[in-house]
Amino acid sequence: MKKKIVALCLCIALAVVAIGGATLAYFTDTPTAKVNTFTVGNVDIDLTETGNGNYTVTPGVEIKKDPTVTVTTTSEDCWVFVKVEKSTDWPTAMRYTIDSKWTQLKDADDNDVANVYYRLVKKTDTTRTLPVLDGNKVTVENTIVNNAFDGKNVTLTVTAYAIQEATFENNPYRAWTTVSTAN
Repeated sequence: MKKKIVALCLCIALAVVAIGGATLAYFTDTPTAKVNTFTVGNVDIDLTETGNGNYTVTPGVEIKKDPTVTVTTTSEDCWVFVKVEKSTDWPTAMRYTIDSKWTQLKDADDNDVANVYYRLVKKTDTTRTLPVLDGNKVTVENTIVNNAFDGKNVTLTVTAYAIQEATFENNPYRAWTTVSTAN
């Protein structure tokens, strides 16, 4: 009989453990893992112009000159700069205007940075082709004379630069000092 009592007690103990163990179940969940892929962005611009860069000057005419900066569609948000430099021989009878969508760059003391203009181009911008000169022209006054260029080297040089906007938010001058010294 003792064996039956021990067996019965053992059965009851096992039943209690089984019932107790079943009540100790935990709620669990494991969400799907998130895979993060990192790629390097880029800043990519082109500076183009029609023609071969050699112009014949005639008094009273407009010379087509269309330097254009294009920001590629894969480019990150970026500051775009143009530096437009006249040679020291540039005659006063020849004029051009920078396109109004460019802004004259100011230094840290709010003084103009000579010949440097900028624009901020965002990935979401639909306009990514940026003419440099207003009307894509240089105007020659009719006061220019035949020998005005004798012994002179008359040139207009346009150079384009671009740098990411990130790290230079709201500070085009800092962006300019970085990109212009890197090139």
